[in-house]
Amino acid sequence: MTRVGFLYPGFSAEDDYKAFEGLLGGGVELPVVHTLMREDAHRVDALLDVGGEDVLARGAQELAMMEVEAAVWACTSGSFVFGWEGARRQVEGVRRHAGAPSSSTSFAFVHALSQLRVSRVAIAATYPDDVAQRFVEFLTEAGVTVLSLASHGIATAAEVGDLDPDDVLDFVISNDHQRAEAVLVPDTALHSAHLIEPLEALLGKTVLTANQVSVWEGLRLAGATAGRGSGPGMLFRSGSAAVNSVLAPR
Repeated sequence: MTRVGFLYPGFSAEDDYKAFEGLLGGGVELPVVHTLMREDAHRVDALLDVGGEDVLARGAQELAMMEVEAAVWACTSGSFVFGWEGARRQVEGVRRHAGAPSSSTSFAFVHALSQLRVSRVAIAATYPDDVAQRFVEFLTEAGVTVLSLASHGIATAAEVGDLDPDDVLDFVISNDHQRAEAVLVPDTALHSAHLIEPLEALLGKTVLTANQVSVWEGLRLAGATAGRGSGPGMLFRSGSAAVNSVLAPR
């Protein structure tokens, strides 16, 4: 049994991780530790607090007691708002306290794109535009070309967690870009486990969601992706190509 732990801010779509356990076909445990969210707001100042060192340290210590094989800070906006180096230091803190290989959702997107050899993307983001623009900056630093960005403008994670699945499908499909090799859907507050397959079928291309890449990244760090071949989307069916980690200091 492979156990990968997730630090998850507040409560919105944490049940996605149980859904991924089922979709992965067994042999995987994906426990979630809820970290402190003093204010549920897609605002830069609130997100900097959500991803603060003290908050993540407490959560990572809980994961250490669970003896996880890898740990992921499962929050896209609460990692990319710190910028590249800040997000890297954030992950290092989680690794130190969890005592296991660690990453975050923002870096998981980068590693997933590397695995798939994809460099041109469209983004369908739930966030307000100013927050979504920071994700563009983060990806650009990784050498990813963002061809289009759509911002849904939703102010809180709780609202995102309550989105109707059909509305999510419509939002993502309508914000594809013809030249994009993949559509990225950040925000771990969004339920996506059962939407990835229909989205890829409708778009005819890769779709990467925040909870999906977080789970894949954790399994990758735990050495449990090779030969798996099961799981939602092209990412989980992409084999076990070596991914060059971007987490080393520059």
